[in-house]
Order: sequence, then C-alpha cells, then structure tokens
Amino acid sequence: MDLRQLRYFIALNEHRSFVRAADAMGITQPAFSRSIQGLEQELGCVLVDRANKDLRPTPEGQVVLQHALSLVQGAALLSHEVTRMTKLDAGEVRLGSDAVAAVHLVPQAMARFITTYPKVRTGLQVDNWEKLGRSLNREEIEFFIADVRHFEADPNFQTQALTPRRNVFFCRAGHPLLAKDSLSTNDLFGYPLATPLIAPGIRKVLANLSGRIDFAPAIEIEQFAALASIVLQSDAIGLGAEDAFVTAFASGELNVLHWRNLPHNLDSLNNRCGVISRAGVRLSPAAKALIETLQAVESQADWPAQTSRSH
Repeated sequence: MDLRQLRYFIALNEHRSFVRAADAMGITQPAFSRSIQGLEQELGCVLVDRANKDLRPTPEGQVVLQHALSLVQGAALLSHEVTRMTKLDAGEVRLGSDAVAAVHLVPQAMARFITTYPKVRTGLQVDNWEKLGRSLNREEIEFFIADVRHFEADPNFQTQALTPRRNVFFCRAGHPLLAKDSLSTNDLFGYPLATPLIAPGIRKVLANLSGRIDFAPAIEIEQFAALASIVLQSDAIGLGAEDAFVTAFASGELNVLHWRNLPHNLDSLNNRCGVISRAGVRLSPAAKALIETLQAVESQADWPAQTSRSH
C-alpha cells in the first residue's frame, strides 16, 4: 500500500468511473485498474461494488476512503510544513503587530519582503499586545512586534529589542492648554486622557504623576485614526506614538504638549518595541528573513521614526 494507490482510490470515488478517474490521474485505464486491485489484495477485501454502475464503495471501501483522505491530506500538510521550514520560495509566514509598529515599520518591511520573496504568502494580524500574546500561544502567528516589557520576564517567550518608539502627549489646535505659558502635570490631569491599551509600567507612571493609587485613561482605543479624531473634536488629551501622528503634527491640527515637571525623554513612557516569539521554537526561514527585513528597514536613514526622533 502506498499514497499513490490511496490517491487513485479517492479519484475513483470522485469520478465513479475507471476510465474518467484514470484520465484525471494521468495514467492508462488498465494500469489504474491494476493499482485498485493491488490495494484490494493488500487489504484483503473488495473496496468497490463493481456490480453497481455508480461503482459505489463497499462498507470496507467507505472505511478505507475515510482513512485515505486523512492520510493524503496529512502527507500534503507534512510536505507544506517541511517546505515552509526549509525554503524561501514557497509557503507562508504569519505575524502580528501592535498599532504602533503597524503605522510605518511593518508595512514597509512587508513591502520589501514580498518584493524579495514574491512566492511567500504573508499574513498580518494587527491587535494589542494581550491578544497578540494569545495568538502566539495558539500558534496562529510565528512572532509579533509590540512592547517587549510585557513578555521579557516570561520564560515562555523570547524577545529581541528594536528601536523604542517615543510616546507624546498631544491636543487639538485651539485647546485651552495651548494658551498657557508653562504646563505642569496638574494641567494634564484636568482633562480626559485618551490612549491605546497602555503598558502597566506606563499606567504606574501616570498614577504616580497624578498622585493616585492607580490610573485608568478616560478612553482606551487601539485605532490611531479614531484616537486622533476624538482628540481633534474634544478637549481630551491624547497619549500615543509620535510616529502615528506625524502628519497631523506637521499640519498643525494636533500639537505636542510638554510638561515642565516631566522629563522630556522619560523612557518608561515610551513603547519599548521588539520582536516577541515563543521560547524554544524554531522560526521558519521566512519568519527569520522577515525579521531581518524589519531590522533593515529600521536602519534606513529616511525611515519616519528616525525623522521624528530628531525633533
């Protein structure tokens, strides 16, 4: 018994004709018939009711058919997995990204990657770090880009640092705070704060600055476009990655806020961007190549993040 015989038996069940099935499999009808007979001899039973013009499988044939489908599909999956793990001219790679990296870094890297490896299919899941972590554990993605501080102490994950993303406070043009000569953090907490899902470390910093035991933003929203829209139409203050709002800052629609009693480059308020994957799990060549592409895009002198950090 071999997979070829099982494929022929599956084809016979689909076409219900030795002639049509043999033609579909690209062999002569006598050779096809001998293969089916050989399978029957190997198993010691009749698989097809030849007295029936529809050539229906016998009860034994039904059992063999179910296993044949499973074995042939399993062999195809095995071949696909081996190809994915060993070659870069086929297969697919699935990754995740938080909203910050999805603005510039990941799209640019994916564009360069598919130009270099056009036959590799690439799938992207954009979500917050909590959901991406669950997707990684379920093996729905091979790796993702997000703030590494949630995962670097967990032995189930391994992390690889990328360039941190600067988070800034901002408001709409014409906001009452812009009329003041100097701003303190007391001014910050006089207005609703709108943010993406923030790291516990950032939440702790905000709690300390506000003098509270804990701090929860008035609005938490992952969509940067929606976050900007809310800030533009209200007196809410936004907190988010500078990269995500570069265009709005340049046009003057949104304005970066600076607090005199808050360090300008307080690291704990920034997004510590990095690659997160499962510990002890070998990444596919495609995943490794995509991570290398992410790193190469980051090193470009004209990359938007480089420009924003120079301000």
